[in-house]
Amino acid sequence: MKKTNFIIGLVATGILSATIIAADHIDAPSTSGTTADIADFFAFEPSEGSDNTVFAVDLQSNVLPDLAFGTFDENVLTEINIDTDGDLVEDLVIQAIPRDGRMFFFGPVTPSQTGLNSQVMVDEPLGDVEISGATAIVNTTSSGVSLFAGPRQDPFFFDFFQFNAVIGGLAPEGFLPASDAEDTFDGANTLSIVVEIPNSLLGTPTATNALGIPVYRTWVTTNNRQ
Repeated sequence: MKKTNFIIGLVATGILSATIIAADHIDAPSTSGTTADIADFFAFEPSEGSDNTVFAVDLQSNVLPDLAFGTFDENVLTEINIDTDGDLVEDLVIQAIPRDGRMFFFGPVTPSQTGLNSQVMVDEPLGDVEISGATAIVNTTSSGVSLFAGPRQDPFFFDFFQFNAVIGGLAPEGFLPASDAEDTFDGANTLSIVVEIPNSLLGTPTATNALGIPVYRTWVTTNNRQ
């Protein structure tokens, strides 16, 4: 695999929108229905007090259960960016790019350049895993890193029709309690990239969340081949 320049196509943000078929966070119409379209990004510890961190990136949120599973675009590089000194510039990246039915991971490593351009850090392999179909495949490396790539059910719970009724003034009762609400996107899929990695490979967290728990400042980008 040669070093290839990529340019950022999307950045995961906190802006939320919805479509009739899935939760979605589309930033540019040209990415709709592709794996450059970031739907959700999660970073969490798998259990309380764990020494690992899980990064989960959901892409292409319109993969419906009655359609064939989507495929990862080999021209799209996904990067998990980690800021370790508080300046909101990536100090470490974990990269994922598909080739011939497998997802290859690189890092965590200091990027050769920050900002709009990226290169695949081929000299820093983290591991690879077969891209899953209906059956999940997870590869755990000798360094204790677990890797997954493939379809997963969209985790976004949203009563889309009640939401439209509320904002349209047609539901004076307002939003329904959880016991009565319907998950409009139940059964819809995303294409997911998941990395569980020991914190020892990331360094000490330099931020705290609202609960006072140490966390990493992290965000995800998708990058299109130039």
